[in-house]
Amino acid sequence: METVEMNSVSLKRPRSEDDVANADEIKRQKILEKSKAGNDSGQSIENVTEQPEDTKSEIIPNEESEEQEEEELEDSDEDGDPESFADMMKHGLTESDVGITKFVSSHKGFSGILKERYSDFVVHEIGKDGRVSHLDDFSVPVDDEDPSEETFTVLSDEDKQRLEELQLFKNKETSVAIEVIEDTKEKRTVIHQAVKSLFPGLETKTEDRDGKKYIIAYHAAGKKALANPRKHSWPKSRGSYCHFVLYKENKDTMDAINVLSKFLRVKPNIFSYMGTKDKRAITVQEIAVLRITAQRLAHLNKCLMNFKLGNFSYKNHPLKLGELQGNHFTVVLRNITGTDDQIEQAMHSLREIGFINYYGMQRFGTTAVPTYQIGRAILQNNWNEVMDLILKPRPGAEKGYLVKCREEWAKTKDPAAALKKLPVKRCVEGQLLRGLLKYGMKNIISAFGIIPRNNRLMYIHSYQSYVWNNMVSKRIEEYGLRAVPGDLILKGATAVHIEEGDVDNYTIHDVVMPLPGFDVIYPKHKIGEAYKEMLVADNLDINNMRHKIRDYSLSGAYRKIIIRPQNVNWEVVAYDDPKIPLFTTDLDKLEGKPLPELPTDGKFRALKMEFSLPPSTYATMAIREVLKMDTSIKNQTQLNTTWLR
Repeated sequence: METVEMNSVSLKRPRSEDDVANADEIKRQKILEKSKAGNDSGQSIENVTEQPEDTKSEIIPNEESEEQEEEELEDSDEDGDPESFADMMKHGLTESDVGITKFVSSHKGFSGILKERYSDFVVHEIGKDGRVSHLDDFSVPVDDEDPSEETFTVLSDEDKQRLEELQLFKNKETSVAIEVIEDTKEKRTVIHQAVKSLFPGLETKTEDRDGKKYIIAYHAAGKKALANPRKHSWPKSRGSYCHFVLYKENKDTMDAINVLSKFLRVKPNIFSYMGTKDKRAITVQEIAVLRITAQRLAHLNKCLMNFKLGNFSYKNHPLKLGELQGNHFTVVLRNITGTDDQIEQAMHSLREIGFINYYGMQRFGTTAVPTYQIGRAILQNNWNEVMDLILKPRPGAEKGYLVKCREEWAKTKDPAAALKKLPVKRCVEGQLLRGLLKYGMKNIISAFGIIPRNNRLMYIHSYQSYVWNNMVSKRIEEYGLRAVPGDLILKGATAVHIEEGDVDNYTIHDVVMPLPGFDVIYPKHKIGEAYKEMLVADNLDINNMRHKIRDYSLSGAYRKIIIRPQNVNWEVVAYDDPKIPLFTTDLDKLEGKPLPELPTDGKFRALKMEFSLPPSTYATMAIREVLKMDTSIKNQTQLNTTWLR
């Protein structure tokens, strides 16, 4: 698992009352649009970046009509009163609500704007071999088996439309006839190749009709053919998987793969990757796809916005989720207020000591109903509470149609009536309502089971994270930044307690703490008891974390309490124009774009920082340690809403 998502927030010290009053006049419509751009996770948690295991098995092609409908809804105006976003977010979470309360460094905090532009946040994946992924080569491996470049241009747009409809069974036609203009054997061969390579599942043959040559496209083996890439047309000498580097801007990994699969006319589950990446950022990562040629992938560079594909190679294996070593971040914090000494102290502390490995705010949702509350109700086997928490009206920032759906549910408790208010059915609320409609109000467990497994598990993982954050804060408050007897450390994959005589052999960087579960042990000091007390208060038994539904049984895990980033570097730069980039991306370098000339004495100062983190750690928490600021949307919108303008 890994998380690199960070919300766009202005990390500022409190402003005057007049400033706050002016900020509060920002209208709900403008704010909701901007908020969606900055944090796409939403209350339904479908797009939360951190994914449990087997995320890729959950990627499914969207129904086109539903996808278009949802896109239109996202672009449409919101309903609702002109309540300011700052007012609405008063109902959201702060860091202290989820146990994030401690810092490890002693420097004085300062202000800075994080993700003022999505291009201020760049993520490069680090593969299992330690190599950082970069897009630096657009060339395609030479392969005699590849079709000619003419393959991609020989079919007209009208031909492609008809072939796509045939391929996807969108009409009643059983074949499509393409007239061969300027008939030659070479021309016919190119058309045959184009149809077979661009429209998997279709076969072709040549026919004479009224003295003219036609290429006839038809289905090879019914609907199942679409699901499987063509096996017989792939050279045996070539690796079955084409690996490539995906460079993307302002798009999350799941969305990117859905777009690629749509353009390639294949199912998304033939793609594999090592980790999901944030939307509001520029990210560079490795992707593998089964039996799609590099030539065909490279052709997408001509027609896709905010994507670039390169560094192609053929290999015999896919990628597996979690195989990566981590991510390398390049982050710009604009308009900083810290003195040079403050910045030096903060960055030295980050490099030498590190930061508390808290689960970041995006783990817990952004609305008045935190995801950990739903997870707790699942573990308590309180299914009426689960249903109520997901569907009941809630204060705060939400889309107008969700508000109406919740109001209808509260009034009627009728799933059909509530669904009618919900034009987008793929959200968690829509999925649960469909389940209630199918299984009835007395079978909430089955109704809840309609929600994709990964999304269901996110709720209970959120509760585990909530417990872990709170316990780590207690541990640091009680014992500080040193290893003590009774702490846990890992020997291989096994956790053992630190004994009195061995305590000098370990530092705080060795100490781990458990996420609650049936297969973990707990510290042998006050914090071990604190775990039990917290779960008792939540009506849970720490000694019985097995659930009668196997999916919801928690085995637990161990997590380091302090992370020390690697490859930490920083630089303070001056600038005048907040819109100019302050570093060059991989794409800039490939296109030969120079970095804009920066003034030596500009109006503003920015902190440009680089660091590498292991998987499942939150860059938000590293930056929180530098700035000493609450990273929650609730806190930032009440301090300063400049980031939303």
